[in-house]
Parts: sequence; C-alpha cells; structure tokens
Amino acid sequence: MANNEKTSAESWRAATQLVHGGTTRSPFGETSEALYLTQGFVYSGAEAAEARFNGEDPGFVYSRYANPTVAMFEDRIKMLEGAEAARATASGMAAVNLALMASVKAGDHVVAAKALFGSCRYICETLLPRFGVESTLVDGTDIEQWKSAVKPNTKALFLESPTNPTLEIIDIAAVAEIAKTVGARLIVDNVFATPLYQSPLKLGADVVVYSATKHIDGQGRCLGGVVLSDEEWITDEVMPFVKHTGPHMSPFSAWVLLKGLETLPLRVARQSENARQAADFLAEQAAVAKLIYPGRDDHPQADVAKRQMTGGSTMVAFEMSGGKDAAFRFVNALNLIRISNNLGDAKSLITHPATTTHQSIGEEARAELGISDGILRFSVGLEDPLDLLEDIERALAAV
Repeated sequence: MANNEKTSAESWRAATQLVHGGTTRSPFGETSEALYLTQGFVYSGAEAAEARFNGEDPGFVYSRYANPTVAMFEDRIKMLEGAEAARATASGMAAVNLALMASVKAGDHVVAAKALFGSCRYICETLLPRFGVESTLVDGTDIEQWKSAVKPNTKALFLESPTNPTLEIIDIAAVAEIAKTVGARLIVDNVFATPLYQSPLKLGADVVVYSATKHIDGQGRCLGGVVLSDEEWITDEVMPFVKHTGPHMSPFSAWVLLKGLETLPLRVARQSENARQAADFLAEQAAVAKLIYPGRDDHPQADVAKRQMTGGSTMVAFEMSGGKDAAFRFVNALNLIRISNNLGDAKSLITHPATTTHQSIGEEARAELGISDGILRFSVGLEDPLDLLEDIERALAAV
C-alpha cells in the first residue's frame, strides 16, 4: 500500500475501515475480497523458498501459518481495535487458550475474574495447573481482591467485561494498573462490548480476544476468534504457538467474517437499541425479580460502564421470580425469540445459563457468581422491537 493510501486508511472512521480496511486485491481487481482456499504456496526457485522461510521475503509459506484471506481479516480487525498486530483462530476459545498459553510457562501464576464463561474457567482452573501454572480467581469488581491476588510470578491477568451471563462491568483501567505493578499482561475478552463500544487497549489492557463467532459474524454462519496485541508479543510468542499447534482460522471463515465486519456497526447499533427497549420493558414486569443491562442507571456498576463503554450492549440478563420452573415456562412460551446458547446473532436468542453455558462450573460456583436458577441471558437481535416486546409479553402471561 502506498504511503498516501496508508495514511488515508488509518484516518478513516470505524464504519469505513470495516468496509475497506486491509483489502488486498488480486490482479483481477475483484470488488469483494478474494477467497484463497489453498494450503500451500509455490516459489519461483529454491532461493525464493529459502528467503521466504528465513523471513527475508515476507510472503506466505503455508496456510497453517498465514493465508491471504485470513490476513485481510486480521488487518481489518486490528485497524478497528487500534492494535499493532492480530492473529485469527479457529474459534473464540482457541483465541482465549492461545492468549493465555502464550503468556505463561510452568511456575507462573495467573489471576482471573471468577465471572467467566464456563470453558474459560476450565482453562484457568483445570488446564493451566496441569502444566504447572497456578491460578487464582477473584471477584472482578473488587479491585482490592486483584491487588491482594497478584504475586511476583504473576504473568497474566484475565477478565471479560461485561461478564457472561450476569453483565458485571469490571474496571479495566484499574486492573491494568495492577498488572503493570508486577509486569503481567492484562488479557481482556471484549466479546459482549464489541470493539465498537469498548476499547480495552486504550484503557491499558495488553491483549484483547474475541469470539468472532458472535457479533463479528453475527449471522450464525461460522466459528472464529482473534487475538490482538503489540507486534513484538504477537511475533515472538503468539506466532510460534500458532505455527506449531495449528489453531489457525480457515480461509473460508475469514472470508465470511470479513463480510460480517462490513455490517457490524449497523447491526450492533440496532441490536443495542432493541436491547435497551427490551430491558426497560422487562424492568417493569412483576414476574421479573431482577433486570441487568449496562446501559441503565440502575446497573450495579453504572459509573464504570459510563466511563469505559460508549454504548449499552446487545445483551440483557434478567431473573424470573419463581426460579427454574418460571424461567423454563417463560422461554418455552416464546415464539419469535429462539432458545440457543449462541449470542450476538441477527436473530434474538435466549438461554438458561445454569443448565447450559455455566452448567459445568457447578452449583456452588454459580451461586457465588449470582447465576441463580431463575437467570436468563437474552441476546437481542434485529427484529422489529415491537414484535420482540409482544413476544416477551405473551411469554410472561404464560408464567
């Protein structure tokens, strides 16, 4: 890319970057990004192959290392995030695992917020200790617990904000300051906020991870993940891990996700507005014992949310009076809103975390996190808001 073009691309606003950023065209000059379904690449001679492998020639070697279509996705998402470098993975959990494993070795220590997706807790509580890495879980909203938990050998701090499923907001800047005191990396899972509503790197985080399966695709088509950070760490620590263990994203998934990025601002804005209306409606219902939405003033961490987020969320959490029985009767009575453990989709989806996404962490851990049998996680889609409210009203009547 010529210097004047690069300057122009870097100065584009987010919506423009998500349509045009990182595009590399083949000699055919295609409008849409090219899909390179290839495992390998050929060289003009043995000398060219040698130069490619020793890094003198920056071209592609093998699609397990890097691929032109995947590289376009990485370039576009890092432009949006404001990161120096990115590596795309086959799923969101591959991204979380990659970010943590590339940060630690045997004898190191990790501090993580207790409020994590079930599989993320598995990595911290079960997988890391198998390889000699100690982990400590804390109440993420209590900054004093973070301070007390870090040790001289702490190498990574890990959190998600808003959390899954209770939508707690963790003060990223405050945790980042704690990480710096021991020279640890702060890894933030930014899925629920999306890169449009929260910028962890600007708040002091070192690494951002996404499940691109969620809002970035947003249409239920493919899996994907991405790790974003500084160029040095991605090159020296993440890239060898990718190269030798193989969690790389497929070119087809990257192509689908590039299409998803083009419409991300439109979808997230509409979904968040729908979520706000749904939250306001649910908050007034007698059958709802508790309503949690980051865009409302009654959120437990409303001040932090206003400080570090530029929008509410596409996600709503609420607790039904009457526990599991009432929650099940409610979701079974829904007609438009579908039962699914996915989120960030164009279609509105709802799930009962205690029996699905957080079933594996156990009853005691769920109680500690406030995941009662009445809690429901509602991912709000692109439908007409009046249709959504009517569907909710009908289901509440059944309860």
